[in-house]
Amino acid sequence: MNQKRIVITGLGALTPIGNNIKDFWENLIKGVSGAAQITHFDASQFKTTFACEVKDFNVNDFIDRKEARKMDRFTQYAMVAATEAVTDSELDLDKENLDRIGVIWGSGIGGLETFQNEMIDFAHGNGIPRFNPFFIPKMIADIAPGYISIKYGFRGPNFATVSACASSSNAIIDAMNYIRLGHADVMVSGGSEATVTKGGIGGFNALRALSTRNDDPKTASRPFDKTRDGFVSGEGAGALILEEYEHAKARGAKIYAEISGGGLSADAHHITAPHPEGLGAKLVMENCLRDAGLKPTDVDAINVHGTATPLGDVAEVKAIQAVFGEHAYKLNINSTKSMTGHLLGAAGAVEAIASILALKNGIIPPTINHSTYDDEIDKNLNLTLNKAQKRDIKVAMSNTFGFGGHNACILFKKA
Repeated sequence: MNQKRIVITGLGALTPIGNNIKDFWENLIKGVSGAAQITHFDASQFKTTFACEVKDFNVNDFIDRKEARKMDRFTQYAMVAATEAVTDSELDLDKENLDRIGVIWGSGIGGLETFQNEMIDFAHGNGIPRFNPFFIPKMIADIAPGYISIKYGFRGPNFATVSACASSSNAIIDAMNYIRLGHADVMVSGGSEATVTKGGIGGFNALRALSTRNDDPKTASRPFDKTRDGFVSGEGAGALILEEYEHAKARGAKIYAEISGGGLSADAHHITAPHPEGLGAKLVMENCLRDAGLKPTDVDAINVHGTATPLGDVAEVKAIQAVFGEHAYKLNINSTKSMTGHLLGAAGAVEAIASILALKNGIIPPTINHSTYDDEIDKNLNLTLNKAQKRDIKVAMSNTFGFGGHNACILFKKA
């Protein structure tokens, strides 16, 4: 089938290392860690007392105070990132057919803080059922794309994707396919998450998934390092404007990159652990290459899932070597989670943006905090350790894998 070409014409980000695209990119290249002691609540009694929080953020600088109170933080983050992306795209909405602009948004959990606080208030109220009238709308994951569409009047396809840490990559792939199929000209896509909460930190601690390097948070997220001990929880949002190429060309839009393919797969193995040989990860990268009509040797760089968990990093490296063979040694492999922490449902969008900016600027962000090689990870691979590397990249891949065995992979080509 002769498929429509899809390009990226706008970007927006709200992250632990920058509250807009410019700051996010500059701090990625510098190798800045976003980890610090938790400020959203008193975490002193938790096994993990730090996270990668969004910093210096006042929602009322972006959203009317009355409206902001109706939103969970994950929706507030979504609105800020989406607004930056729509502005960046320079779409003239007075001239666009708003019936053909949609929003597909990912969040792994949605309004966790809202749910948590309502239950705490209920328990402290001796079981008297007094609930915020916006409890349900604040909590549901699909409210974020709903709010974005309401703000701009976008009447195209509108829904949320939920696949744990792969959620926003799923959203981007769905958005790409809706344009391919002719159901839209433009899609706003991405993801947001705000799980640095008592329930979020406590729950991941109970799973033994988080790093407990409380004495040195900034070095806690250490993908591929022998001493890694779990991921660092992050929060924020990333937004992309996907546009049919001829539509973008006709309006003279700036083009960051082309999105050339997406792949999906399942591990079908375990609810939280990856397949030890990375079979699902291998399959999703193969599916993505096939969808894009590209060969493994076409790929220059991979922004990996790379969470700094003992099992996950090894499984992903095995999968990369199985897919790319000898070409694996010619790749730049990096994990931006070493700086941002793990943004869960927002990770795919934020890391897709990092891949797109790497293509555009010819610089691979580093994998920071590496000091000790793991015998199970081939030290001859270029893991882009500790310093950014300049490279003319033509094709970049972005991997995201989620609890439940959900895998998503996206390929971007240089504009």
